[in-house]
Amino acid sequence: MANELIINRTQQETRVALLEDRVLAELYIERTKDRGIMGNIYKGKVVKVLPGMQAAFVDIGLEKAAFLYVSDVHGGIEDYEEMGFQGEEMSMSPYFSGPSSQIEDLLSEGQEILVQVSKEPLGTKGTRITSHVTMPGRYLVYMPLVDHIGVSRRIKDEKERKRLREIVQLMKPPAVGFIVRTASEGAETDEIRTDMEFLLHLWNNIQKKKENSTAPSLIHSDLTMVLRVIRDILSPQVNRIIIDSKEEYENILSFINTYMPKQKYEMILYEKKEPIFDAYGIEMEIDKILGRKVWLKSGGSIVIDMSEALVAIDVNTGRYVGKRNLADTILKTNLEAAKEIAYQLRLRNIGGIIIIDFIDMEREGDREKVYQALEDVLKKDRQKTSIFKISELGLVEMTRKRTRENISRILGEPCSYCEGAGLIKSKTTVCYDLLREIERTSTELGWHNIMAEANPEIADLLYEEERAGVEELEKKLRKKIVIKGKAGLHQEQFNIIEI
Repeated sequence: MANELIINRTQQETRVALLEDRVLAELYIERTKDRGIMGNIYKGKVVKVLPGMQAAFVDIGLEKAAFLYVSDVHGGIEDYEEMGFQGEEMSMSPYFSGPSSQIEDLLSEGQEILVQVSKEPLGTKGTRITSHVTMPGRYLVYMPLVDHIGVSRRIKDEKERKRLREIVQLMKPPAVGFIVRTASEGAETDEIRTDMEFLLHLWNNIQKKKENSTAPSLIHSDLTMVLRVIRDILSPQVNRIIIDSKEEYENILSFINTYMPKQKYEMILYEKKEPIFDAYGIEMEIDKILGRKVWLKSGGSIVIDMSEALVAIDVNTGRYVGKRNLADTILKTNLEAAKEIAYQLRLRNIGGIIIIDFIDMEREGDREKVYQALEDVLKKDRQKTSIFKISELGLVEMTRKRTRENISRILGEPCSYCEGAGLIKSKTTVCYDLLREIERTSTELGWHNIMAEANPEIADLLYEEERAGVEELEKKLRKKIVIKGKAGLHQEQFNIIEI
């Protein structure tokens, strides 16, 4: 069955869902007020050089200054991986092998430089920038500052790799570089030439605008989220696009006809009354993304816990008890979990360090099967992943490239009650805290009679199950204590007042 892109656009936000065999596989969300800046090119001004950190802060016109590491100034092959073009084969060239430099030798305060956003602000981390600009097209990634040709590792056929490399070598201007993208596989020479000419023309315009602009200023905006997804995802495997916005429909049609005229696809303008994401069952799936627990078909489950440092995923047998023996039950659950974990990482766009705690397996062969299953399903992921063998503790350590904000963080925010801890104090604990605070306040301030305002459920508990504790404290202090329920107070909040 062909895969589909379902696009929902409103005035407030645009959402793109990739369906694989009618199952939601990837979700992209861009809110109008929070439009991303990844890939944007700015003329910036260095505001502070930090020799101790070998980094600099650069004003690019945002609320906070952007962060520039010395490696992003001097050069490093990682620059191009940071921009999101993972899987590109790039052997080290002389450009990248020079002696290391100090940030204070490369930059000075007040200096104006051309930079590109390589990482958007994620959580508490600010914008990261690089001075090594990369410009992606449909078939190529242009690197104006590097004399190098790379070919995507995802293109396996050696003959095709050689053909593409030779095409680019013959056409490219001197002293510049290109990465041949996976989409180039099977592309004709004219298609690659058109892409290259467009990128070269775009770079010339950027250079002219740079000369006529003062820092800080935006020099070039990347494509909208929808057009980036179309550029990167549209392929023979994704050949149907359904859009509920006439304006977006026209934009996409124009973009495809200009940059992908030979791409075979079906494009549909959705005009039914039922919301498009409801019609395709996507809205219901989005609601599940915020949940910690994901049930497996067998009755087992995985639990996803996210922190600043890493993501921990725990696998449980749950309701599944198996039919034969315990080892087979555990193996079946772990194999099912491996597939679901890879799916959830991609759907939720979870990146960084990930620790997976599979159910303990005694048989070495079973551990190898689970590891292999996880490795196989991760091959579908367009983001770069690294996975290590199951450790003696039964844990799998892996990393996944973080290129955009986690979907859960776009859709949700830390709980105002627990402030992200995931727990709040129990009602009983709050009752005892309140009684201790009454005793402390009354003794320190010499109050006569006391009233405590608390959440209605806490007040009820103090009048019922914990009534003996209130009466005992009244005897001890020889003072009257009045408990009053107050709607609107958080479960952990209370006020102590003298009456």
